[in-house]
Amino acid sequence: MERAKIRLCVEHPLGAGQAVPLTPDEAHYLFAVMRLEVGARVALFNGRDGEWTAEVVEAHKKRGVLACVEQAAPQLAPPDLWLIFAPIKKERTDFIVEKATELGCAKVLPVQTEFTNSARIRQDRLQAHAKEAAEQCLGTYVPPVEDLQPLKKLLDGWDPARRILWADEALVGPAETLAGLETGPWAILIGPEGGFSDGERAILRSLDFVTPVSLGPRILRADTAVCAAITLWQSTLGDWR
Repeated sequence: MERAKIRLCVEHPLGAGQAVPLTPDEAHYLFAVMRLEVGARVALFNGRDGEWTAEVVEAHKKRGVLACVEQAAPQLAPPDLWLIFAPIKKERTDFIVEKATELGCAKVLPVQTEFTNSARIRQDRLQAHAKEAAEQCLGTYVPPVEDLQPLKKLLDGWDPARRILWADEALVGPAETLAGLETGPWAILIGPEGGFSDGERAILRSLDFVTPVSLGPRILRADTAVCAAITLWQSTLGDWR
């Protein structure tokens, strides 16, 4: 069966013969925006059951029902990697969440640092960007995006079993290999546009579960550093090996 071109992330369980009721927003998108009719095929995923091809069985202006026909792809869970980052300008923060989703992060944690430019975020908006990225890139998993919290609060409650790979801008120089590091649960930490304060750097360097690394000989913008660090980790410790 040809893979459906329109993909939709839903909350409902998916399985053979499963009926999937649509929310008003989902129905509007499929029937008013995409102009689908009864009998059309849609790809569905929910982050748990893989991707399923479903058929439209009821189509109305603000409601509808799809029926799962067959599984098109198994569930692909990301490696146990979280991204911790300080929000920057709105469009570039959106970019960070989208690329974290595409590159295979399991969770996204925005943090407030002393030099963070944004005092607040729209968590629901960023979560929607993660969902859209998974829909567009044939993903079957949407990482949860947590609400903004202070970096110190996050570190105070951190489980040391999950190591943190800190992309330290002060270590600009030859890129480092991660080959000597152990696999397992990790998080990547990317700082704000102005870098970390001296106090924050002192705290990070005092923590045994934090490993500072260089991302190479050039100073990178925060959004570029996110992509570089995730790529470095995935190619050495993640599921790109």
